[in-house]
Amino acid sequence: MNDLETKEKRKEEELEIEGLNCTNCANKIEKEINELSYIDKAELNFARSTIKIKGEKGQEKLNEIQEIADRIEPGVKIKNKKQKSGKNNKKVSRFSLKNKLMLGSILFFIAIITDKVNFFTVNIAPIISLGFYIISYLLVGERVLKTAYNNLKKGSVFDENFLMVIATFGAFAIGEYPEAVAVILFYMIGEIFQDKAVQLSRNSIKELMDIQANFAWLKTKNSLKKMNPEKINIGDIIVVKAGEKVPLDGIVRKGQSRLDTSALTGESEPRKIEKGDKILSGMINKEGLLEIEVTDSYSDSTVSRILKLVEEASSKKAKTEKFITKFAKYYTPAVVYTAMAVAIIPPVFFTGANFSDWFYRALIFLVISCPCALVVSIPLGFFGGIGRASREGVLVKGGNYLEALNNVKEIVFDKTGTLTEGNFKVNKIKTRNGYTKDEIHKLAALVENNSTHPLALSIVNHYEDKYGNLDNNVKLKNYREISGRGVSADVNNKKIKMGNKKLFVENNIKITKEDENINDYGTIVYIAIDDKYAGYFLISDKEKSDSKNSIKYLKEKGKNIIMLTGDRENSARKVANKLGIDKYFAELLPDQKVEKVEELISSKDNNERLIFVGDGINDAPVLARADIGIAMGGLGSDAAIEAADIVIMDDKPSTLLNAFSIASKTRKIVWQNIIMALGIKFIVLGLGVAGMATMWEAVFADVGVALIAVLNSMRILKFKN
Repeated sequence: MNDLETKEKRKEEELEIEGLNCTNCANKIEKEINELSYIDKAELNFARSTIKIKGEKGQEKLNEIQEIADRIEPGVKIKNKKQKSGKNNKKVSRFSLKNKLMLGSILFFIAIITDKVNFFTVNIAPIISLGFYIISYLLVGERVLKTAYNNLKKGSVFDENFLMVIATFGAFAIGEYPEAVAVILFYMIGEIFQDKAVQLSRNSIKELMDIQANFAWLKTKNSLKKMNPEKINIGDIIVVKAGEKVPLDGIVRKGQSRLDTSALTGESEPRKIEKGDKILSGMINKEGLLEIEVTDSYSDSTVSRILKLVEEASSKKAKTEKFITKFAKYYTPAVVYTAMAVAIIPPVFFTGANFSDWFYRALIFLVISCPCALVVSIPLGFFGGIGRASREGVLVKGGNYLEALNNVKEIVFDKTGTLTEGNFKVNKIKTRNGYTKDEIHKLAALVENNSTHPLALSIVNHYEDKYGNLDNNVKLKNYREISGRGVSADVNNKKIKMGNKKLFVENNIKITKEDENINDYGTIVYIAIDDKYAGYFLISDKEKSDSKNSIKYLKEKGKNIIMLTGDRENSARKVANKLGIDKYFAELLPDQKVEKVEELISSKDNNERLIFVGDGINDAPVLARADIGIAMGGLGSDAAIEAADIVIMDDKPSTLLNAFSIASKTRKIVWQNIIMALGIKFIVLGLGVAGMATMWEAVFADVGVALIAVLNSMRILKFKN
């Protein structure tokens, strides 16, 4: 086999999982698959019901993976994504299980009645009732018994199913037949309700993320052809009718409309769009007919990137999730060993202690030995929080970042494009040393026309608004962008330098004293011709409408607000004063922003987190260095989505407040589940030791609490800011 074939065979593949509603079982399946020699890595995503596998491919390998699932959790189906779902088999399986439960329940009640009422002249009622109890137990507990047997063969003695079997066999051994059957019966009923609750939670999250279009109308010469969006090529023309979702990113070539962008940004107000505007997948066309030229393939579309980020987010677990996973490993063995101590120590060391009585109390421990309420509900809680945030226009790349938002003490904002609109306008042009406005304006526009910086674009736009289009025949030589300082180029045999004061100081170009400390609000761009100072452009920006109130709210919540900017001191001070920001640092180069963030991080407590919020333009190093990097205005920006830990899809600072609210609500729900589950379990364990609880209470403490915890986790999906 050649290297290319080997590489192909070890390609990463994502498989779908049907019928897996137990996190504990999911962890075991993942662990055993990772132990297979031909698997490099397996990563099971419980919230999404998928497993990513990197290693050798082939039907035989898939069959072995399926065998692992069958042994750990019978009824679970692992299949390729393209493989059709086995709905009929699933229905038969559920039908069979429901019928067994129903028949088993009837036999259980017949056994109780037979046991209590003597219908026979000869006292054979106990034997008949025992027969009914056993048949009922076998019918109801068949799946648990099979799973326990299969796991026992692998040496898994701390398996929940095995411990449930030991508990119920023990109850039979001491003559507690009704409770033995009742435990397994209500355990299975609880499992069914828990499975449905987990599935409902998953479906709710999937509905929340239902932003993909299922088809696209491809325009051909004579007609429209309904196509799978994945089959559409870049450059094709697609048509989006009123009420339909936009399937792919592109440019509007014909038509105008209003778009519902709420699925992407959380913004309820429709957005106007017309010919020449960029349009993104996931938006909904509210009116009119649009013809769109496709600019990105389906895999690179905005919707695909968003869904990929949200789906992969659950692999980055929060500290609480990691703690519960680790806790679960020790909780079950600890409870089992305690149960053994409860059964053995009192009868051996205390006179009058009845073995049967203490053995029964030990059985209660075994029933409560699985921490399902925690290991199921907590991942769903974080994944639900991430899904809810995405509908508010906030992409969170992992539960760890969502949880970390609750520990944020300092928020560092970049100024331009984050707190201000970033729409620059030239407000003033001043000339010096005999140069005219027309002369420096044209030369400046010709140089800046090669730059994509917002300040440069404002100078070019201002020139074209006043004089018309630039002469594209003029050739520039030696064009160079100097990071954090400006640009230089040769135009018509003249050496042009444009930028801030640092650029001029480094090149020994003297600025007139009156121009060194200009008090006007805005950014100053100096210009020199042949190393002679020629004047400056005053370019202004304005604060976003919600910046001031957002800063005020964050300060009221105890957050320290800091602003960083490369702008000059006077301009930075005026913006800070307007927005109510007490601390700011001005005239910073990109590398100095990183240094400042590092300095702020080193001065905070270990448990506190620092956020940097930027617009994703030239902020990648700072976003990466902060504890949590948040890129604002990430709609359609590849750079922002890649660089940040959290992406705010619109450009509103107030959306950041939604992220904090969702993070806070998610943490409350997660800790409600932890306290409730452990609290009830420990109370029932205590009552069991004291002889004040029965197996009925133990079943509630196990399955009942898990069901309540899952339903509680779903509340985050309905959360409104």
